[in-house]
Amino acid sequence: MKRSRNRGHIRWRHALALTALLFAGCAVGPVYRRPRVPTPPHYRPPARRAAGETAVPARYRQRTILGAGAAGRWWRLFHSPRLDALITRALADNHDVAAAQQALAEAREGVAIAGAARYPQIDGSLGTGRKKYGAAFLGPEYFPPFTYFEAGISVAYDLDYVGATRQRIEERRSLERYRRCELEATRLVLSGEVASQAVMIASTQAQIHAVNGLLRADRTNVELVREAVAAGSVPRLDVLTAKTQLAGDATLLPPLYQQLAVARHALAALLGRAPADWRQPDPTLGELTLPRRVPVTVPSRLLRRRPDILAAQAELRAATAAVGVATANLYPQIELSTSLGQQGLQPGQLFNASSAAWSLIAGLTAPLFDGGRLHAERRAALDVLHERADLYRQVVVNAFRQVADALDALQHDAQLRTAQARALSLSRKRLVLERESYLAGNTGLLPVLDAERQRERAQLGLLDAEQGQYLDTIRLLLAAGGRVAPLHRAASDHD
Repeated sequence: MKRSRNRGHIRWRHALALTALLFAGCAVGPVYRRPRVPTPPHYRPPARRAAGETAVPARYRQRTILGAGAAGRWWRLFHSPRLDALITRALADNHDVAAAQQALAEAREGVAIAGAARYPQIDGSLGTGRKKYGAAFLGPEYFPPFTYFEAGISVAYDLDYVGATRQRIEERRSLERYRRCELEATRLVLSGEVASQAVMIASTQAQIHAVNGLLRADRTNVELVREAVAAGSVPRLDVLTAKTQLAGDATLLPPLYQQLAVARHALAALLGRAPADWRQPDPTLGELTLPRRVPVTVPSRLLRRRPDILAAQAELRAATAAVGVATANLYPQIELSTSLGQQGLQPGQLFNASSAAWSLIAGLTAPLFDGGRLHAERRAALDVLHERADLYRQVVVNAFRQVADALDALQHDAQLRTAQARALSLSRKRLVLERESYLAGNTGLLPVLDAERQRERAQLGLLDAEQGQYLDTIRLLLAAGGRVAPLHRAASDHD
């Protein structure tokens, strides 16, 4: 008797364990874990001072602040109300942003659709029909054709004892996170494009102004040479040489005007407008303030800041959940259903006790043979999971590289701008001396024209260096996650 009671207790324990398994559920499949990616304390090795490197004056120097948090709008570092207004308008009117918002809304509905499977599905029905049974079915009995009426409700519920529904919900939630990160990335890229095109417009306008100044100097040279020829102090060939220089410098304007037009058209498109529909004053370099201190988040925090990294992480979470779904499909599926209704031959017979009809059904469906399809689907889901993990690691590595490139670019931009400014100063001094020597009859016109070409290259080179410094600052802010934080309690980036 004692052994019999023990066996009874064992059966009850097994039954209770099975009941807990069925109703509490046990999720199958892998648990999401973010892949380990080496995160060095700095983005690049310690910088070494190059041989012959000149000191950068304070007005061109920028200091990167490593460890600054992320908050606010990065473009406000340039202290330009017009740039702020352009980016704000672009974020509101750009069609790519609007499309990304709709994709996010669709993903949210996908979460709601997947979440509905957690609850019983209840349907109501109301119908009528006419039926006649065949003689072979009823035998000697005979029933004439009759009309029937029915009304009722049915309830169906899939018992999620292996967690398939939870995995599908997690997959949809991960896709929603991905869409949210895609929206943030779209907005970030858009703000960077608007800022870059504004800098391009301002810089091109400055270059056009510089070339126009050069052309005015060329025309002055032509007049001076004509006066010298009239005085008999220089040969007439110098007039042709001066005109040739004027004609050559005039060829610099059309490409600059084309560059300006392309930048204007690009800015209009970013603002969601056709080029013909956009009429606004061009931004100028004088409206922009180059940030002297640029906040850069540390590498370990970059993993939680950049939207492309977060998007890759969301795809990895979705792939992990998809493996769980594919694994759950290998297990039997249990469905519970019930129906309660009224049936009668007359509408008045409905909704009384004698017309009540009900059913309660429990069904189990288990895969027996599918030609290996379900196992192949699970292996394919695992392959996708491994692929997403590798892509995530590569996205992180590329992010570190982009920040390192931008940090080096800022350092070299400051050096280039310093060198170009010195070259411009010296070329201006040389041009003054060459003109004085030419007017005194000590030298010919060619040294003057050569000095003007040097001055021209130095002037345009300085503007190019200034433009590059602005653009690389934008690239660094975007690469660092596109956020701006208070600069207090931050350590200088000496890497």
